[in-house]
This record gives sequence, C-alpha cells and structure tokens, in this order.
Amino acid sequence: MPAHLVDRDPQVTPAQMAAALVPPPQFATASFASYRPDPEYASQADVRDAVEAFVTAQPEPTRRGLFGRKRKEPEAPVRSGVYLDGGFGVGKTHLLAAAYHAASGRKTFGTFIEYTALVGALGFQGTVDLLRGTGLVCIDEFELDDPGDTMVMTRLIKELSETGTRFAATSNTPPGALGEGRFAAQDFLREIQAMSDRFDTMRIDGLDFRRRAVDESARVVDDVPAGLQAVAGTGGPARVTEDDFRSVVAHLASVHPSKYVALVEGLDAVGLTDVQAFTDQTDALRWVALVDRLYDAQVRIVASGVPLDQVYPDVMLEGGYRKKYLRAASRVVALTRTDQ
Repeated sequence: MPAHLVDRDPQVTPAQMAAALVPPPQFATASFASYRPDPEYASQADVRDAVEAFVTAQPEPTRRGLFGRKRKEPEAPVRSGVYLDGGFGVGKTHLLAAAYHAASGRKTFGTFIEYTALVGALGFQGTVDLLRGTGLVCIDEFELDDPGDTMVMTRLIKELSETGTRFAATSNTPPGALGEGRFAAQDFLREIQAMSDRFDTMRIDGLDFRRRAVDESARVVDDVPAGLQAVAGTGGPARVTEDDFRSVVAHLASVHPSKYVALVEGLDAVGLTDVQAFTDQTDALRWVALVDRLYDAQVRIVASGVPLDQVYPDVMLEGGYRKKYLRAASRVVALTRTDQ
C-alpha cells in the first residue's frame, strides 16, 4: 500500500533550512560547459558567457576593520548582482546553479521563498548575521508577491551587498516590474527600484526546452495505482504516495511552503486521483510552490482527472501570477511524462 502525502507533517529547524541552501539534486553537477544554448537564440550563449565572467571576476566579501569601518569602495564599483530575466524553460536555473558551482569561497543557493522563510525562522538580523561574509548568494524564482517580502528582500540585499556579498538571481519578470498586478507596486516603487539598481539585468530569449521535442499536455491515466506500479517497475523499491488531489491541496494549507522540500523528500512518485481545476487562487499558488519542489527533486507525478497543466482557469491566467502558473504547467508536463 502506498503512503499518503497528506500524512506527512515535516518539521524543519533553522539549521536544516540553512544547510539546505544548495542547488537541488538535478543541478548538482550543472556547469557552464554542460549548458546547451539554443543556436536559434544568441542571447542564451551570450548570457552564459556573461554570467561565467561575472562569477570568475567575483571579489572577496568586504570585511569590516577596526571600529566597524568598511574598506574604501572603488570609485566606480561594479553592480553587486546579475539578474537573469526570461521565460520558463530557457535554462536560467541551470546557469544559476553553474554560477554557484563555479564560485569560490562561501556561497548559498535557494529559492526566493527559502530565503524569506529563513528570515521568518531566524529574524532579519539573524539572517543577515548568518549570510554575512558569503561571497555569492544565488536566488532562484525571484518573486515579490506582497509588500512584506518586498521590504525584507530589499533590506537583505542592501545590507549584504554593502559588505561585499554579490548576487545572482533568476525570474520570469524584470526587476523593475516585480510585484506588478499583485499588490500596489507603486507604493513600493522606491524600494523595488533601489533593489533593481543593484543588478545588471540579462535577458534570455528562447523556447521552453521541456516542450521543444513534444507539444503535448500533461499525461493523464485512468488507473493511478497501476501507473505508480509502472514507475516502481523502472528500478528497485520505489517510495510513492497516493492521494485525492483535493486532499493534497487542502493539506498544503497546513504546511508552510518552506517545508515543501521536506514534504516530498525521498519520494520517487506521487499519485493524484481526480484532479480538478482550481477555483481559489491561494490554493493554486500553494500548488505551484509544491510543483517547484517536485520538479527540483524530479519526483514523478501520476494523475487522473483534468490534465495538470490545465488546472488554471482563464481568470487566473489573465492576472498577475500568469507566469507562475505557466511555469508550473510546463514543469508538470515533464513530470507526468516518464518517457521524456
């Protein structure tokens, strides 16, 4: 009998959260050499070379001297970060992981939500103290979904960059447009602009690599248990779960998104029966966060009901979270199609 995802209630300590700030397993060996730019889009190779140059030119973090004085900054200091802007499936996370692996010294890699969760666990000053002295901080899936996150990330980047830490970030939204359509961005324009001014924005064009070879929807099965058995048959004993889709969505409301990594840890596949379209945007966003963690861990999905890339109604796709939903739709296509 498979276990149930809804029975999992992971407990994660701040120390475990900090230790987890490394690239996910599928990017454990990502490098600039292994990145395969699409020859139809010159920006992919250009950005790869620019990010590699940024990392190799990375200076040591500024150290405070006696009486708390900082070393004198160069008259024309380089910007403290690179920001990879582009659609989903063009290799931004691969390049971010490659930057992490190529960087020397102390470094961290995490999603935007992991850093904000760390602030929630340690407090702002505790997070600054933990990350101070880090040469490179990599932030994947940079999002500003509420004013609180805007202020936290602005302050964190400012404090750390002033002591020499540099940043590499990815997002589907240019830094000057973060927050648009989600909250009153004009009220926080100064903070958003101050943050974006610290980055050199690099645009990556291209097609979603997960759909280059096949233009299909997420796979649906009639018999989820049989589908899970097929996944298990690809190797030794598999760790799988089987749940009703609505039960999983309800369970996500009781688990903080920062714990979703632990929620799917060690699993080979999750089975979801009777998938239905979302009617509540909060539920949809929690599901997107779970999909990101499933994709990072390369956990297969076996599902029945509505194809998982078609669970977002038009009213949601027309709103400020459109790119999040499309990214998740792209990822579930890959996770449900075991032949890819």
